[in-house]
Amino acid sequence: MRIEHPAPHIGALVTGVDLRRLTGQEWDTLYNVWQERTVMVVRGQDLTMEDYLAYSRRFGRLKPHRVRRTRHPQYPELTLMGVNARKADGQVDDLVYNRGLDWHTDGPWDTEVCMATQLYGVQIPSYGGDTLFASMYAAYESLPAALQRRIENLQGEFAYGGRLRTGIERLEPEDRVLPPAVHPVVRVHPVSGRKALYVNPGHLLGFVGMSEAQSTELMEELFGYMVQPGAEYRHKWQVGDAVIWDNRYSIHAAGGGYPPDEPRIHWRVTIMQDPAPGTAPA
Repeated sequence: MRIEHPAPHIGALVTGVDLRRLTGQEWDTLYNVWQERTVMVVRGQDLTMEDYLAYSRRFGRLKPHRVRRTRHPQYPELTLMGVNARKADGQVDDLVYNRGLDWHTDGPWDTEVCMATQLYGVQIPSYGGDTLFASMYAAYESLPAALQRRIENLQGEFAYGGRLRTGIERLEPEDRVLPPAVHPVVRVHPVSGRKALYVNPGHLLGFVGMSEAQSTELMEELFGYMVQPGAEYRHKWQVGDAVIWDNRYSIHAAGGGYPPDEPRIHWRVTIMQDPAPGTAPA
């Protein structure tokens, strides 16, 4: 196994390991690397859906995505990303092609904690389609001390699509009216004690106990600290890449810019915070 750090403060690239045949020591190494680097790429894999789901379950409980139409019919825990990129009239479907272009974290609209997302590269375009990541540890650490104190016990309200309700048409009618989820704005890693900022413009509605105007002012201030120089990683996909990131301590965005006539297909799983039996704690 070889482990490289493609960026100074976030991301790890792992080669020379087969996820279908992990030894106990290899699994422990991978888990610890992911915990330390927040984003982990395991390159050169040849996985079936069953292989991929079995590996993903080692990190924790899988939960089907709220957008039901993207769930695999046989494996509902698995989301098919990038399929049906064109509408019936042949036009590019922006909901598929331009999905996730803004900085965000996955699942803050869920009352449960969405610990991680993992993607597996099935079909990759000839250029473009990168995924960008940024450390929210670095974002928090860049805040002035007075601002850190101000948000220490603050709670954020999150909803699918945020204030603009972007992409709400993807949801079933009963899922469009669910109440906001409430999560702390400062997340603390349970082992290291390191603090991270937990906000994103894609899903944050405002803050508990604040007016809309007060929330808007603070949101705009915090968003300005989200992406710090040297704390970013741009992933250029290859077929067979398995990429997992921690949604509690990072944000990400789709790079876009790939040929619309070339497929960009991934298998996706959502991994919740409560661990599966027999796995390491988060």
